[in-house]
Amino acid sequence: MKVVVGLGNPGSEYEQTPHNMGFLVVDCLAGRLGCGMKSSSRFEARVGSALYEGEDVILVQPQTFMNNSGRAVGAVLNYRKLNPSELLVVVDDADIPLGSLRLRPRGGTGGHRGLASISTALGTPDYGRLRVGIGRGVGRDDLVDHVLGAFGRDEWVIARTVIGQAADAVLEVVAKGMDAAMNRFNVRPHDSAGENDGMSGGKKQ
Repeated sequence: MKVVVGLGNPGSEYEQTPHNMGFLVVDCLAGRLGCGMKSSSRFEARVGSALYEGEDVILVQPQTFMNNSGRAVGAVLNYRKLNPSELLVVVDDADIPLGSLRLRPRGGTGGHRGLASISTALGTPDYGRLRVGIGRGVGRDDLVDHVLGAFGRDEWVIARTVIGQAADAVLEVVAKGMDAAMNRFNVRPHDSAGENDGMSGGKKQ
């Protein structure tokens, strides 16, 4: 079983903002898998389940607001009696350019309060994460304004593409494992030469 958690903030004012990239990717996955997302008071989250390539997949969107994401994630894993190794968190990352993806089997929080909350709740940083680049915004000096403000028109064109690619990456992890997915998707989007690895570049990092 794989638990895929997309991080974001609940509420219509946050729906298409960079900080809600995790929610957007889970929405994309739910659509592809024909999975209805339902509110669960037990988990303080929207939750759905589906079968993909013979694997059970649980999709989760915490409704606790970003800084308390660990409360919902811990509740899901505890109820299902699952280990952190069966978790994949999809999260925005301002230190990665918009249009880029980074898969990792574990790691630090990078200053992201959602990841910090999850690591604290689980007592370990040893869980998978898919960082979806949102950059720092063109012409925006305040990072908070960028992550909580709506995508610009040109930014949204790139964001829609990378949301689909991130969904591809999640399904690759489910079907083939983290190593195979990292080899395919951890590429720079603006590298020119090389094979098409699900983005527009081919040079591995």
